[in-house]
Amino acid sequence: MATKKLPDGLFAAEEDGLPRCAWCRATAGYREYHDQEWGFPVADDRRLFEKLCLESFQSGLSWRTILAKRENFRAAFHGFDADRIAAFTDTDVVRLLGDAGIVRHRGKIAAVINNAKRLQELVRQEGSFATYIWRFEPKPEELAPPQTGSTSPASIALSKDLKKRGWAFVGPTTIFAFMQAMGLINDHAEGCIIRERAAAARQAFDAPV
Repeated sequence: MATKKLPDGLFAAEEDGLPRCAWCRATAGYREYHDQEWGFPVADDRRLFEKLCLESFQSGLSWRTILAKRENFRAAFHGFDADRIAAFTDTDVVRLLGDAGIVRHRGKIAAVINNAKRLQELVRQEGSFATYIWRFEPKPEELAPPQTGSTSPASIALSKDLKKRGWAFVGPTTIFAFMQAMGLINDHAEGCIIRERAAAARQAFDAPV
């Protein structure tokens, strides 16, 4: 099947000819992530923390690189169990710096450990990470057209608040990508077959309060 000519921002995969966001054209794994995860709302604290950590590791890299290493990251960081990570010592840092299966960046590794400790504090204050995160969901009238920016007022506000709480590697661009992925923003392109599915999932989703 030939690739269809579509508007900018979309492409049609050869296997089914259906329009999807152009950024997921690179690999079948990318398309699976796009179709099943990206933009669908999440209320699980561990998944939210994992994604924020992985977005921090992505800084300066491509998400394709991080996605390919995701299972290695999960193994190295004990499934992103914040309580276990918060107890990491210098020995763990050395172990992680020697792990070729992940991104071996001392500053980003240190940020994950720091942020796990900050997450413990936040959960004690707010009840759950999800309750806190979803407080920053933008209102519909605040949303820009899909895929037209790399930050937003909501991502800037969340970034500022996390930094004030002592979190690291949580700049507005990183936070915007996190909000896109976790369904706080439906940034699937207009015409993408997943956009309506993500919207329906958000409509059926009860944001934690």
